[in-house]
Amino acid sequence: MSLVVIVAVLALVLPRAEGGPDPGELPALASSRGIELGVAVAVDPLRDDPAYRDLVADHYTSVTAENTMKWEHVQPERGRFDWSGPDTVVDFAVENGLDVRGHTLLWHNQQPAWLSEGSYDADGLRAIMREHMEALLGRYQGRVSSWDVINEPFVDDGPELRGNLWLDTLSEDYIAQALTMAHEVDPEAELYINEFNVEGPGPKADALYALASDLLERGVPLHGVGLQGHFVHGTVPDDLARNMARFSDLGLDVEISELDVRIPEPVTEAAVAEQGEEYRRVVEACLEVERCSGVTVWGVTDAHSWIPEWFPGHDAALPFDPSYRPKPALNGMAEALGRRRRPS
Repeated sequence: MSLVVIVAVLALVLPRAEGGPDPGELPALASSRGIELGVAVAVDPLRDDPAYRDLVADHYTSVTAENTMKWEHVQPERGRFDWSGPDTVVDFAVENGLDVRGHTLLWHNQQPAWLSEGSYDADGLRAIMREHMEALLGRYQGRVSSWDVINEPFVDDGPELRGNLWLDTLSEDYIAQALTMAHEVDPEAELYINEFNVEGPGPKADALYALASDLLERGVPLHGVGLQGHFVHGTVPDDLARNMARFSDLGLDVEISELDVRIPEPVTEAAVAEQGEEYRRVVEACLEVERCSGVTVWGVTDAHSWIPEWFPGHDAALPFDPSYRPKPALNGMAEALGRRRRPS
């Protein structure tokens, strides 16, 4: 074996230095394993902060708009669309050779007042859905490869469908109608249902599995499911890969779509180190599943994380700290990609 080959092998199996993977190393490893390694991005730092842009371009293969494609931002008034934020994300991705995941079309949160407070019959609401999809999917057709069409359709901790504008007006068939409509607008896009608290087996995960099975049996254009992966430190399930595999066995792609691992305060050095192992385990679980299409981290740095606001008393959930320095989580993902090969 030549010295060059020995050095290359050691680079894949030895622990990473504290400085983290070199720019371009993580994207190359992810691509060699046949998965996306994505990240959710915020518009303001993506537009204004060169260091933030460099972190994204140097360490990931795809981007998701964290908020700017949600209904309240993109269509604040009926028929008036604001493309400034989505264009920033998509243009950045195209310029840097990154894929784009669209997020999200139908959700019970972050709706503009004209939509959430309106009164609609079924035909009227379907017309609004189509107008929105034709505008949003149509604008980015060919540049956004997949969409979270349905986001969080079940109640937080149970198997029941969540009461919302769509369910209350269109019945539970709103999910099939939305997927079918999105496919009509962009036949090339991969269409997902995205949900949380379904990463390990349980009643809610079973309900998502039953929903996906029913949709496929009916010929509804569903291509994948996203298991969000908003974990508290110490709660990454041991059976994550096995739970993902049953969706893969249906013929669906499956991905960890919104990964973060929040740490209860005070955040300790030991907890941050253990978090690195948790990120490694999540990526390894994806690599164990034949149709796991990727892992997307929900935010670039702890400086721009949603966690402290939504989960007071928790912090430090992401692979870069508030000063943009890499944490063990980044090394953990690199280690997983370096060691684990996909099943043939």
